[in-house]
Amino acid sequence: MKISQKGLYALQAITTLGRQYGTETVKIRDIALDSDLPEKFLELILLELKNARIVESVRGAKGGYRLRRAPAEIKLSEIIRLVDGPLAPFGDADQLRSLIVTDPDHRALYGVFLEVRDAAAKILESTSVADIVGDSSKSRKKSSARRKVKKGPVLSIVHEGAKSK
Repeated sequence: MKISQKGLYALQAITTLGRQYGTETVKIRDIALDSDLPEKFLELILLELKNARIVESVRGAKGGYRLRRAPAEIKLSEIIRLVDGPLAPFGDADQLRSLIVTDPDHRALYGVFLEVRDAAAKILESTSVADIVGDSSKSRKKSSARRKVKKGPVLSIVHEGAKSK
């Protein structure tokens, strides 16, 4: 499974919006500052999330972005699939199943990849934005001081490559 930097940024932005759910809209600048994201790249991500009807934008002085649905209704898998495509390391699960059937020499290997994909998918499909917001809100104050230092990817599964669909 590959999660691009764009996918990670989308998850971070959704988490920020999840913390603000039920209040006023959040300006792009505030989302970028809160999640330490590049503002111009964030605009493109939010547009993609808006087109997928996950977030909505409001114009005007009190404008900004907000979630269209409750954080409990938005699963992490939905965001990752939207931004990065399938959760499997080799395309989608159907492609892996096909490889298991058509390549007997490597059947066991592809079977392991399918199990990894299924386990990751199960976790991502059962984890909502509300689950993440509930865990991160307790440590938010501590992490804001650390956020000022620029650091590399936080996940070893972050992939800097292109979108794989």
